[in-house]
This record gives sequence, structure tokens and C-alpha cells, in this order.
Amino acid sequence: MKRSPYTHTHTHGVKMAMRAVLRCLSANFSPGLPQLSPAALLAATRPPWRSCSPRTLSTTSALSTALKFTEKHEWVRVEGGIGTVGISSYAQEALGDVVYCGLPEVGQSLDQMEEFGALESVKAASELYSPLTGEVTEINTELAENPGLVNKACYAEGWLIKMTIGKPEELDGLMDQPAYDKFLKSLDE
Repeated sequence: MKRSPYTHTHTHGVKMAMRAVLRCLSANFSPGLPQLSPAALLAATRPPWRSCSPRTLSTTSALSTALKFTEKHEWVRVEGGIGTVGISSYAQEALGDVVYCGLPEVGQSLDQMEEFGALESVKAASELYSPLTGEVTEINTELAENPGLVNKACYAEGWLIKMTIGKPEELDGLMDQPAYDKFLKSLDE
């Protein structure tokens, strides 16, 4: 049975129109999701053949999932009000092979930039500082048996602690990736 070429065109048009409607609805009624910027909202309501600008998402939440860095080379990634903390690639490279991780107890309260532990390597030891105010909710117990995870996957399996975020506004004082990269370049000068 042969289908009419108009059936596909009509179906495609209906699907595109429904997608535009759903984008508008989700942008207006889903406060937990990233909101469309005004330009993207305008583009989403235009027919696709009249769109003249790319669609972009704007995430303005202070509790975003992007990495934020301290001048002491700790990073934090906040998801759902919990911050995961680790050390940067720059820090793990400077330390060399990590052989011991001294981490705090679950339940310990920390102030921003308070020392909370230490990492020891074959060539140095380095204190760890809390990037934010909060309470330790979890420590990476894998590091007791395998401290080298800090070197192998410092932004993934080599995380150090998880903590509540007592003062979300402190995130604004931390560096995003481009600012941290610029900071690292200034250290080499």
C-alpha cells in the first residue's frame, strides 16, 4: 500500500507544532527545569521555517550542576542541594600519586574555607578546605582502599566528601571553569 506524500508532510507539521506548544508549556509551568531565555522562547513559538536564531537555555539557579572552584584548588558540584567536593586536576597533578586521604566524619559542620582533611602523596601532603559552609553528609569510603582514585578520576570517582549547602550565596564567590583556567594561567606567570 502506497502512502500519500502529503500524509508525511502533514504529520511532520503537526509534530513540529506540538513540540513548540510543549516547549512553551514546559517553560511556563516547570519551575524545577531550566527556563528558556526570552530569545529562545520567541524562537520556540515561531514556525521552524521562520526561525532565525539558535535556541538556547538559560540556567540561572545558584544551585547549578556546573563545577565551581576555590583558589586552594577544591571544586564543588551542587545537585539537589548537596555539594560534591573534590580536588582539581591541577591539584592532583601537583601532588603526584595520592597514597592516603584523611577525611572528616559524617555529620561534621564546616565553615567556608575551613580545613577538613588532608591528602598525602609520595612527594607531598596537602590540606583540604571546604569550598562552602555546610554539614558533611557522606565521605568517599572507596578512597580508604584506593586513594589513587583521586589521581585517576578527580572529577568523578575520586570525589572526597558530600555536604549540605548552608549558604547557597557562597557559590557566587567561587570561580567557574573559565575563571579558574584564567587563575591557573596567572599562577604560571
